[in-house]
Amino acid sequence: MLSWNQIDTVLLDMDGTLLDLHFDNHFWLELIPAKLAERDGISLEQAKARMQKDYDAVTGTIAWYCLDYWAERLQMDIVSAKREVQHLISLREDSLPFLDALHASGRQVVLVTNAHPGSLSLKVERTQLDQHIDLLISTHEFGVTKESQSLWQQLQARLGFDPARTLFVDDSLVILEAARQFGIAHLLAVSNPDSKKPARQIDDFPAVQDFRYLLEDIRRYPVQPDR
Repeated sequence: MLSWNQIDTVLLDMDGTLLDLHFDNHFWLELIPAKLAERDGISLEQAKARMQKDYDAVTGTIAWYCLDYWAERLQMDIVSAKREVQHLISLREDSLPFLDALHASGRQVVLVTNAHPGSLSLKVERTQLDQHIDLLISTHEFGVTKESQSLWQQLQARLGFDPARTLFVDDSLVILEAARQFGIAHLLAVSNPDSKKPARQIDDFPAVQDFRYLLEDIRRYPVQPDR
């Protein structure tokens, strides 16, 4: 499915790719509306409708992923609310075997997430994900998200990767398309980001439900020492 003999660098999304998206979906779609409903004396359905409108207004922008933005917008301690359900933060079962195989093959492995640094810190604290990745990057340090071509330009300037020899893995098809437009040659979609929901049918990109199906090919094509 992937030309591993042509891949030196692997850029990985976090939520829905290495981590189960159930935590984020539950937090933003269930817990936050429930807290708003209780605080403001409105129905859960009204709270969900209000939040959906707020989400739609900033989808794809840095604000959508910014805990500070939502804390101010909702007048709520978002980080404390996340800690209430932090037990739901979990790695996908196939993530560590995948990461370990990538490292053993000599490839550079970089996490590139739109998650706010506060979210990233909490998730690293819960999963020790940093022990299996060369570099962790939150796009907030660039001021733009992976949906933006500016992000990809800045990221390449920082990391110096060759787009023709880079694999990018994400569960967002919009973000994968942005990476394709930039020129990332190898793209992979995660079709089952949330363990509580069925896998999606994905036609526009190669897709995977379990990274462990890739391990044999990764091991067969390690990075050559002269590269």
